[in-house]
Amino acid sequence: MKCIILAAGYATRLYPLTENFPKPLLSVGDKAILDYLVDDAVDTGEVKGFIVVTNHKFAEHFKKWAETKALNIQVVDDKTMTNETRLGAVRDILYALEETKTEDDLLVMAGDNILDFSLKGFIDFAREKDASCVMCHEETSLKKLQKTGVITTDENSLITSYEEKPQNPKGHLAVPPFYVLKKEDAALIEKALENGCGADAPGSFAAWLSRNSKVYAYLMPGKRYDIGDIESYEYVKQCFEK
Repeated sequence: MKCIILAAGYATRLYPLTENFPKPLLSVGDKAILDYLVDDAVDTGEVKGFIVVTNHKFAEHFKKWAETKALNIQVVDDKTMTNETRLGAVRDILYALEETKTEDDLLVMAGDNILDFSLKGFIDFAREKDASCVMCHEETSLKKLQKTGVITTDENSLITSYEEKPQNPKGHLAVPPFYVLKKEDAALIEKALENGCGADAPGSFAAWLSRNSKVYAYLMPGKRYDIGDIESYEYVKQCFEK
């Protein structure tokens, strides 16, 4: 299994901290945000290599970071320079696969989150289902549901509906940007884009896939810290200082 880390955003809501520095490499506690995800992925024993897809503005920062890790990490520069010209998360996944000629099962995750639980349970769940999977958590806030992917599932955790940023959500299971994609499903990304799959939201492909194949949802056993603005970043730092 290879791990693709989505890190091509410009984090404008965190300016000035991220005006010239990538959000995933900001410090929380004694290490970078991205280190928490990568170190845990290594500990699962399932991930054999990492692909960090980023933009041209921040590529050198990630290359320097990769040099500090004794791991198989490829940094892919998507050649964009501004938030307005970004490719979008789904096109970035496709670009990373094409540039690295990767044909493996994938763990795909955004590089600006921290989890207080291990990814191993999620990967084991996907192995058990032998299918592509997403993570999910219960969300009661309508405002938050309207800003994320929302799914419904059956008694076997099979996704029965999947909407990105719905104004009238059908359920209360929110999907953060963590996915396991079987290699045969990852090979369908280009087809999905040609058939109208959205390119910007990372969950757009998972939503498209769920309408064309079996995709299951893993209920998160812990908390995810989403670092989106200065306030949430300061909150996470306080949590990890404790």
